[in-house]
Amino acid sequence: MAASKRRKSVACNVGGVWVGGNHPIVVQSMTNTDTADTTATANQIMELARAGSEIVRITVNTAAAAQAVPTVVDTIRAFGFQTPIVGDFHYNGHLLLKQYPDCARALAKYRINPGNVNIGKKHDDNFRTMIEAAIEYNKPVRIGVNWGSLDGELLTRLMDENALLAEPKDARDVTMEAMVQSALLSAEAAERHGLRHDQIILSAKVSTVQDLIDVNRGLAARCDYPLHLGLTEAGLGAKGIVATTAALSILLQEGIGDTIRASLTPLPNGDRTEEVMVCQQVLQSLGLRSFTPQVAACPGCGRTTSTFFQEMADDIQRYLREQMPVWREQYKGVEELKVAVMGCVVNGPGESKHADIGISLPGTFEEPKAPVYMDGKLLRTLKGDGIVPEFIGILNDYVTRRYGVKAEEPVAAE
Repeated sequence: MAASKRRKSVACNVGGVWVGGNHPIVVQSMTNTDTADTTATANQIMELARAGSEIVRITVNTAAAAQAVPTVVDTIRAFGFQTPIVGDFHYNGHLLLKQYPDCARALAKYRINPGNVNIGKKHDDNFRTMIEAAIEYNKPVRIGVNWGSLDGELLTRLMDENALLAEPKDARDVTMEAMVQSALLSAEAAERHGLRHDQIILSAKVSTVQDLIDVNRGLAARCDYPLHLGLTEAGLGAKGIVATTAALSILLQEGIGDTIRASLTPLPNGDRTEEVMVCQQVLQSLGLRSFTPQVAACPGCGRTTSTFFQEMADDIQRYLREQMPVWREQYKGVEELKVAVMGCVVNGPGESKHADIGISLPGTFEEPKAPVYMDGKLLRTLKGDGIVPEFIGILNDYVTRRYGVKAEEPVAAE
């Protein structure tokens, strides 16, 4: 089933990347390096960008971090990366943006947590200072509400009002309403201080799937700001991936969400780019965007006691990802290519026919041959020890033939 019609939102320009409106849903990520370590931070930003992150957020929490930001941005630009860099501010952002104007200029967007500034209090000087910096340097702002740092005064007031009702709501529902109001009231204040409506992105993040769904449904129904989606702490491994996928998929299917992030907890020295690939796969699985050719591979069973087809599927998937930076520039539409690597004769031929190009490997005790199908028809049958390189060669030829730019025929002289 195709996703429902996208919720209408205003479009916000983040350093050349458009978020909201009719623009594609944007994949974001965040570094986990010490920003003051300019080499490590620049390297990780470039790794995330190579993986497909279209916006990268970095922590700006100290004077050293703020001073490092221009160097980080200049470094990645020198290597050819135009990825917008967002500054994540908490508690002292009003000081850092004012004291380090080069930092304020270099960043493409500022992220403000209303629970960690004095928004809502009698004097909102800190919040206003950050908004004034955004106005001065013409930068958009993401107002990001987290339930772990929710505006305590707002929550208390709503809880007190709820207690006086004849039929009080559940405390959880009041908390969700407080998150929505915190985001909307902060956006209203930002506009009151002079920030344009189309320079504001909102997010309301929690750590549980159903809460994220409910709070963003409420937020989407009451504003047209672009919405950033993501669990604030998704967790480790399969838990983090499944929780992120479950939450994002439901909201995106309902047309809610303009930019997403998978806040996965990596293992020590783990691959930070995994969060980018998860976001891409969610969007591609829902048919909302395409990033890389998809490989269909069977799970294996007693008919496939050899691991050969598993190794081949992994080799081909890795090969496709490695080729994409080059192919993306050369072959328009190649990211929609569908490849099948199947392990036996039960579903192998059929799945291979449904793919653009597929191979059905022999299962245990089956005849040692592997038919290759192209555009639904049998192309040839491979045998022997060179099946993998032969198939990759056929795959390369197919990509070149199908997605290569055809040379224009010369015009005959009159």
